[in-house]
Amino acid sequence: MHLAAFVLGGMTAAPLFAATPTEVAEAEYDEIMTLEPNLAGGRDAFLTCTVCHSPEGWGTLDGNYPQIAGQLKTVIIKQLADIRAHNRDNPLMYPFSLPGTLGGAQQVADVAAYVAQLPMSPNNGLGPGTDLELGRQIYEANCVKCHGKSGEGDPEKHVPAIAGQHYNYLARQFYLIRINRRKNADPKMVKQIRGFSPREESAVLDYTSRLRPPTEKLAAEGWTNPDFPGFVRRPAVEGPPLPEIAAMPEPPAMPDLPEPPPMPEPPPMPSMPSPMR
Repeated sequence: MHLAAFVLGGMTAAPLFAATPTEVAEAEYDEIMTLEPNLAGGRDAFLTCTVCHSPEGWGTLDGNYPQIAGQLKTVIIKQLADIRAHNRDNPLMYPFSLPGTLGGAQQVADVAAYVAQLPMSPNNGLGPGTDLELGRQIYEANCVKCHGKSGEGDPEKHVPAIAGQHYNYLARQFYLIRINRRKNADPKMVKQIRGFSPREESAVLDYTSRLRPPTEKLAAEGWTNPDFPGFVRRPAVEGPPLPEIAAMPEPPAMPDLPEPPPMPEPPPMPSMPSPMR
C-alpha cells in the first residue's frame, strides 16, 4: 500500500515506521502526479472550494482567501498534499482538504487541473502604490530567480505564480513565514523576508501585486463561472448606503439638587481631670 494512502486513508493499524509530514506529503504528491486528471471530476470536487475561494477561484480582496484561479497545477497539488499531511499549517483549510471532504488522490489531481484552467480576475487587490520603484528593485534583486520576471512561477520546482495575487494575501503570507507559521516555506525565502524592513516588505509586495498575468489567462470583465450558475456570489460592488439613523434625543436636564443643611457643630470635648498627685 502506498505510504500516503496508508497515512491519509484513515487506517487504524500502527505504521511500521514513523513518516514525517514532509515524507507523507511527498509520497501523496508523487502518487497524484501519476494520475490522469478529469476536468468534470475537478468541477465536482471544486464545489467544496467555492465556499471560500468563490466559483471563479478569485478569493477575496481582503487577503483572507487567495486567488487560486490560473495557479500552476503542480503548486496546487503540492500545497494540498502539504496541508493534508500537516506539512503546512492552515487550520481553516485543513478540514476542507481531507480525503473525507475533498476526496482522495484522484480528486486532488482533478481539482488541481480544473483550478489551473480557470481564468484569473482582472482586478486583483493592489497595494498603496506609493513606493513602486523600491519594490521593483527589491523584486529584481530577490524574487526574479525563483518566481520569474513576470511572477509566472516554476511548475517543476513548485514555485507559485504570484502575478495577479492579492496584495493583502501576499502580506499575510509574508507575516506567517516571518513567524515560522509556514512550515513548507523555502528556507532561502524565510531568510530574505526576515531581512526586509517594513517599508521594503510593503514596497515589494505592492510591486508584485501589480505584475500582470498574460492576457489569455485573464477573464473578461463581468465573467462568472458558468459551471455554477445558481451560486449566490458576493456583490461585485458596494451596496447602497445604509439609511441615516435619527439622532437620539437629548435626555432631560437633571433638576438642581437642594443644598444639604450644614453639619451641626460637634459638642465640646469634656476637660480631662487633673492627674492625681
